[in-house]
Amino acid sequence: MGVGSGFGKTIFIGDQFALYEVPAIVSSLPFETVARVERISGQGWILEDNRKEVPGYKEQKKDQQLESINKIFDVLKIDTNVHPIKITFEGNLLAGSGVGASAASCVALARALNQEFALGLSIEQINNVGWQGEFAYHGIPSGVDNTASTYGGIILYHIKNNKKGFEKIHLKGPIDLVLGNSGITANTATLDGLIKTVEENDPQIFIERLKTITKQVFTMKNCLESFDLEGAGRIMSDNHKILIDMGLSHEKLIYLCDMAIDKGALGAKLTGGGMGGYMVALTPGKSLQEKVALAIEQEGFAVIRATVGV
Repeated sequence: MGVGSGFGKTIFIGDQFALYEVPAIVSSLPFETVARVERISGQGWILEDNRKEVPGYKEQKKDQQLESINKIFDVLKIDTNVHPIKITFEGNLLAGSGVGASAASCVALARALNQEFALGLSIEQINNVGWQGEFAYHGIPSGVDNTASTYGGIILYHIKNNKKGFEKIHLKGPIDLVLGNSGITANTATLDGLIKTVEENDPQIFIERLKTITKQVFTMKNCLESFDLEGAGRIMSDNHKILIDMGLSHEKLIYLCDMAIDKGALGAKLTGGGMGGYMVALTPGKSLQEKVALAIEQEGFAVIRATVGV
């Protein structure tokens, strides 16, 4: 049996624009999807998906998931008619939009297959296989989700001249976060078309917004490295205002962000592609984290409490 895992993630800033060569700051979450691969008799492959989910997520993503798994088999040149297998997904990462659930499953499966078939893949190759699997979910994936899932930690991710790269961001201490789920499962692949429409409606404003977001990214990087969490929080909230103006947020995400700020969070914004999924609030200290988390839960929304930068 081969076993592999992949981290979930949350994106502090730069969520939707990596393909426009806008950098992004992304953090892995201390929650994982685990894939187990075992040989079976017969032909082909079967899947048992035991991940806990936001209601309806797995059903809505089913076709994309099947396409993704077949893509990974093709990339690794594994013929399941010759080597029939069973795939089991599990782990403590809640499957839902905005936390890198698809990337975590792709990376986990790549690692499990690498182990079971003794492929000898490097971590860079694992990351690439995860990226290939993401095409089914994202249209053209930027690579930010699978990179966070593969390597972990907090990173500044960028694409320059069509080349992907990243650098680690080192913190002086851990940061407590609250992620609230809107209950809306977003189709990330459709966001590319939405962003294109926003760009075409007013190209000049679009360019200016990307320049502003790029400046926000590097300012936030400096804030994180100096552990200026109030500054980082302000940038998160300011960035969310831009995303709202561009039509990339959602009324439930806005509601949850406003609630988090009202309860004392230093900043809050949508995380992931937008139009649903999760928001993330910066809530340093367990007391503040719990205050914000409980307020969101009392409104009937699912919550993830996470500490990153450990």
